[in-house]
Parts: sequence; C-alpha cells; structure tokens
Amino acid sequence: MSLEAVYQRNLHHKGQNSGWLRAAVLGSNDGLVSNASLLIGIAAAGKMDLLRVAGLAGIAAGAMSMAVGEFISVRSQVDIEASDRQMEIDHLAADPEGELLELTQIYIDRGLPRELAEQVAKTFTEKDALEAHLRDELGHHEANSANPVQAAVASALSFALGATIPLLGALLPTTGGKIATIIGFTLLGLAGTGLTSAKLAGSPWLRTMLRVLIGGSVGMIITAGIGALVRI
Repeated sequence: MSLEAVYQRNLHHKGQNSGWLRAAVLGSNDGLVSNASLLIGIAAAGKMDLLRVAGLAGIAAGAMSMAVGEFISVRSQVDIEASDRQMEIDHLAADPEGELLELTQIYIDRGLPRELAEQVAKTFTEKDALEAHLRDELGHHEANSANPVQAAVASALSFALGATIPLLGALLPTTGGKIATIIGFTLLGLAGTGLTSAKLAGSPWLRTMLRVLIGGSVGMIITAGIGALVRI
C-alpha cells in the first residue's frame, strides 16, 4: 500500500472531530432533556396554557447558555495550552540541556534504546524544539486543538434543534395526553441523537443509543415528579 493510500485511510479517524462533536452531542441531548423536562413539569402542574411560551423561552435561554458556557469552557482550555506553550518557551531558553535530557527520557520511556532516543531527541530539537516538547511532553496536537467559536456554535445550534423536538410534541394536536406526546417525541429525538453520535464517533450504535435514552428518561421522570408535587 502506498503512503498516499495510508494518508487517505487515516482521514477516517474520529479524533479530529472530537471538539465540535462533543459540543454538538451535549447540546442536542441537553436541549431534548431540559426542554422536555421543563414542558413535562409544566404539563404535570396543569399549566397547559404556558407550554408554548415556556418551550420557546427554554430554547432561547438554553441555546444562549450552552453557547456562552461552551465558549468559556473551551476558551479556558485554549488559555491553558497557551500558558503551557509559554512555559516551555521559557524552559527551553533557561535550560536547553535539561530540556534535551527530558525529551530523551521521554523516548526511552516509550521503548527506544538510549542511543537512539538521544539521536531522535537531538534531531527533533534541532528541527523545532518547542514543537517536539509540546507534542511529546504535553500531548498538544494541532488536529485536537480547541476552537471556542466552533464549539459554541455547534452547541447552540444543536441545543436549539434538540429542544424544538419536545416543543413540537407539546404543540401538535394529539388524541392522547400532552405529557405522553412530549415523552414520545423526546424519546425519538434521543434515539436519533444516540444513533447520530454513534455514527460520527464510530462507536456501537445500540450501546450509545441506550445510554442516551436512559439518561434522558431519568431526567424527564424526575422533573415530571417535581411538577406533579407542585400541582398538589
């Protein structure tokens, strides 16, 4: 197999999507569970006239909260990586010999003979010492670097999409009770989120879908119980 074919094969790795995928899955799941739980709680309390307003407010407030929270969280990660980068720059300027020994020991610990480890460490240091330490000492890789804006947008959009599903269940005319309809729509949305997450992450679909369904169901049950208590 040619090297180019190997490069093309490596494009199927999922780790490079971990940043936005985590935010999107979290946003969608949170939108489904939080808005469904809100609507179920209101319906259980007998406040049917408030479902539309509460559902729309839940979408807007939740999406903005998720976006801001995700941006701040990922931005903090970027700040930590920048701090580590500056620290390595300072270390290399103050003690290049010690940093070379440290890099050599890293390669020895990974299984290289000392002589080869010294040669590799010296070669990488001469090429780009900072990159070598960021990659092999701290595990910083460009493919996995955090993107605050991307994470915030993915989180907000996926939350809004997820939160809209239980609202549709609350607003559409149905022959059964509103709570049952909201739950039915939400379970379908959770199943879809689990399947999509499994496909994008390359994980077993059944286990992923069940995990999402069970977690969401627990949240809805607790909130419905609280709503029923308020009604009493």
